[in-house]
Amino acid sequence: EVQLVESGGALVQAGGSLRLSCVASGFTFDDYAIGWFRQAPGSEREKISCISNNDGSTYYEYSVKGRFTISRDNAKNTVYLQMNSLKPEDTADYYCAADRRGCSTRYFTYWGQGTQVTVSS
Repeated sequence: EVQLVESGGALVQAGGSLRLSCVASGFTFDDYAIGWFRQAPGSEREKISCISNNDGSTYYEYSVKGRFTISRDNAKNTVYLQMNSLKPEDTADYYCAADRRGCSTRYFTYWGQGTQVTVSS
């Protein structure tokens, strides 16, 4: 059974930091790009970061670039999203997703259930 399990979401003050984790099972992790998405209330889901399955290249959406860092540990089947200098507008449900076609794909195959991040002002 394929599973992606996010953790690390919490309530944090503006300017604070969080590290989200995404633990994968049920598929060959090394073969998949892993993306982080978020969805705020009343907004569409957006891709904010992604790490490739081959050369480890990364993508960041402009609003998080320089504040968030994505990394992966293939030995642990885990991808991390280090989030620094958090802002109230980062408040959202955060999801990880996996796909063999790489970070440029529009539709990711496997999805986690999400973890909630709330940033207070």
